[in-house]
Amino acid sequence: MAETATFGAGCFWGVEAEFTELPGVVATRVGYAGGRTEHPTYQEVCSHGTGHAEVVEITFDPHRISYKNLLSVFWECHDPTQLNRQGPDVGDQYRSVVFYHSEAQREAVVLSLAELEKKRLFRRPIVTEISPAAPFWEAESYHQKYLQKHRGGCGF
Repeated sequence: MAETATFGAGCFWGVEAEFTELPGVVATRVGYAGGRTEHPTYQEVCSHGTGHAEVVEITFDPHRISYKNLLSVFWECHDPTQLNRQGPDVGDQYRSVVFYHSEAQREAVVLSLAELEKKRLFRRPIVTEISPAAPFWEAESYHQKYLQKHRGGCGF
């Protein structure tokens, strides 16, 4: 049975690209989570008034790829020490966040974060938000699989 993981790590186009081709990932969708507005639009999220993060919802087969492996990709694909930004993208919608869907996922995230902090791989403290899964609002169709449709977009 498939499971769901939801991660925010900056611009959702690049984050989605990191997960799409992984063996065991069944599907990805980009969207918004963690805010106050129902059915937010991209323009509303970018206005910083909704509190949503740009996120990727990942449907995966836990028999083919573990949640722990997905977390490893998450930590490696962005800088979790940057508060409300990733590189040139600035704003609360670009925050580093894990929305967990079960107690097992919550425990895995907490353990994974503790291991990273113990290894001291980063010069600054990790500021990744860890929260229970929030309603996921799918982004507009032109955002879905954006980098597959627009090779070279977003600096990739």
